[in-house]
Amino acid sequence: MRGKDETSGSLFSYVDLEDRIPARHPLRKIRQVVNDALASLDGEFAPLYADFGRPSIAPERLIRASLIQILFSVRSERQLMEQMQYNLMFRWFVGLGIDDPVWVATVFTKNRDRLLTTDMSRKVMAAILAHREVAPLLSDEHFSVDGTLIKAWASMKSFQPKAEGSPPDDKGPGDPPTPSIDSDNQPTQSEPETEPMPRPNHRNRNAEVDFKGEKRSNATHASTTDSEARLYKKSPGTGAALCFMGHALMENRHGLIVQGDLTQADGHAERRAALDMVHRHSPGSTRRLTLGADKGYDAAEFVSDLREACVTPHVAQKSRYSAIDGRTTRHQGYALSIKHRKRIEEAFGWAKTVGGMAQTVYRGVERVRSRFILTMAANNLARLPRLLAA
Repeated sequence: MRGKDETSGSLFSYVDLEDRIPARHPLRKIRQVVNDALASLDGEFAPLYADFGRPSIAPERLIRASLIQILFSVRSERQLMEQMQYNLMFRWFVGLGIDDPVWVATVFTKNRDRLLTTDMSRKVMAAILAHREVAPLLSDEHFSVDGTLIKAWASMKSFQPKAEGSPPDDKGPGDPPTPSIDSDNQPTQSEPETEPMPRPNHRNRNAEVDFKGEKRSNATHASTTDSEARLYKKSPGTGAALCFMGHALMENRHGLIVQGDLTQADGHAERRAALDMVHRHSPGSTRRLTLGADKGYDAAEFVSDLREACVTPHVAQKSRYSAIDGRTTRHQGYALSIKHRKRIEEAFGWAKTVGGMAQTVYRGVERVRSRFILTMAANNLARLPRLLAA
């Protein structure tokens, strides 16, 4: 019998969001881990809020909403709020009921900026890794480190000469110079009775710019859009871009990221960040650790600092003037570290293709860093259902 195509509204709704999500859906395990991690951070949330005034968005819901935005590649907070209007799975994960109102996008953004600082993002990642089901998956001896470029939210056209040394009436590059006029030799002009109508002087926002033959560097130029972005290229033969540099420390047993950081891009940032992440993850450790890395970390000073920190440097050797000798390469563990260190590229690839970090939509090192660390935590969450089911 053919069914009828009729639409009828209902006065009451008896939808239970818990029953709408399949029992074996991967988000169920992710939500369980996230809820347990956020419950352990309750003492960290309390000092951030006053005891009076208008209630803000609950920090647990705000963090869950930020994680679901990363996991499902939602490009903006405005689109996230739109999808939460009709996506029952998003509502279930965040903790909103079927009839609960969704927040205004600007209110959500303001609350997110106040809560999700670098320190809070690191605490969220640490709480997830300390979960009773996740902690046994981690290695506490063998690690790998690497860095990647995160394109800044700034155009190359915004990379302009710095303002220092420019005269006060400088109109900027591209404008004709103002002719010098001797006021003593000019005839005096009477003030017009009525002001002339001002002429619009709109400049094309996307005007063609020719950079050929112009020397530009971070010493003389800066982006007017994001002053903390730096012009940098990671390898010869590639084009330079305005970017930041993201760093990650991975444990080698299952390839989970245990530390994340983001700095301005320069030639020494990777090695400095690697030392900071090792000390932050294992402060004052006297246990012998291993750290795998690519050839960019093969520097005598960096290798010496690792050995002083009780860390064996399993760094890939450069063809010439390598700081790694046969005392390290002769062991079987060195070859294993060189093999496993390449898995860190999977986390970077996920962060850029799924997590939206190929080009950040935030400005400033602090905001981009907090988002990058939270994206690394989301990458761990995306892998947990399969690891825990094995």
